[in-house]
Amino acid sequence: MAEILEIHPRLVLPAEARLAAIVDSSSDAIVGKDLNSIITDWNPAAEKMFGYTAEEAIGRSVLMLIPDSLRSEEIDIIDRIKRGERLASFDTIRQRKDGSLIFVSLTISPIKDAAGKIVGASKIARDITEKRESERRIRTLLREVNHRVKNQFAVILSIIRETAKRTSDKDDFIEHVRERITGLSRSHDLLVSSDWSGASLFELVQEHLKPFGHEERITLSGPLVMLAPNAVQYLGMAIHELGTNSAKYGALVDAVGRISITWRLLKRPDANEEFQLVWEETSVPRQTEADMSRRGFGNVVLQRIAPQSMNGTSTITREPGHVRWELQAPATAVLVQPATAAAEDTGDFVL
Repeated sequence: MAEILEIHPRLVLPAEARLAAIVDSSSDAIVGKDLNSIITDWNPAAEKMFGYTAEEAIGRSVLMLIPDSLRSEEIDIIDRIKRGERLASFDTIRQRKDGSLIFVSLTISPIKDAAGKIVGASKIARDITEKRESERRIRTLLREVNHRVKNQFAVILSIIRETAKRTSDKDDFIEHVRERITGLSRSHDLLVSSDWSGASLFELVQEHLKPFGHEERITLSGPLVMLAPNAVQYLGMAIHELGTNSAKYGALVDAVGRISITWRLLKRPDANEEFQLVWEETSVPRQTEADMSRRGFGNVVLQRIAPQSMNGTSTITREPGHVRWELQAPATAVLVQPATAAAEDTGDFVL
């Protein structure tokens, strides 16, 4: 017995119905208008993008979507549409019902009737506000990177110059420069990991003292604070110089030496906060007069570069068995401020 196949007819939409379905489901705003700039068509995405319902928009001039300063665009668009031109996509600004502005990419094409006569135009608008914001952030980031790279170059060149002034042996010079640039890179790594928003003081000190070991003889004490990018760079340089000096001549030379690093926030008479950091070494091996009077690049960092970069002051004292470095600076110049946590680093290196 032959098998009987039952064939169900496919539901085929007329071309106009299919086109209407495509327009209605589009995520881009699609607007039709006549040659007098009166809106004739308005899809759901246009309602979502601009805030007007179809009932509110159809029959009104498309100028309601165009900021006053850009209304000459519409005159040019209509003129070119009348000539049958298909306009290349371009970026512009349009205005929502609530008055807010939106960046859009527009594609505009002529609409023709059955006889081929141009009777209007279709406009496809794509919201590119997020794209524009992303581009703005990238431009800002590139400017910041350019500033930071120049600043880093200035720091490195000054390290080389000042180290050269105070080092006569070529091998010593190379070693000192290598160590200092490596130290600079540790601060840089912390900043990169936080997208240059800053770094905790605890992490900064740990990172710079890690290469010297002897963690059991180093104590850190102070509140949890976030350093601004500028302070991360220059305070990092100071900690590196102090750690290097301690490993070569100070508390870390033998097993009895100790290092204490403390920081706190003090109230000033004007009610503003002062940041204070104290590096203190005890049981330091006896130093010669030559050791006590050293004035190398480290001293330049500790007495001038670091405090000046944070609008502060510092003192360093070396006595038999004891080394103390104290930094005081306005908290606003050292710490990340709540209202400007992502502020741009504007500290430039000056030697």
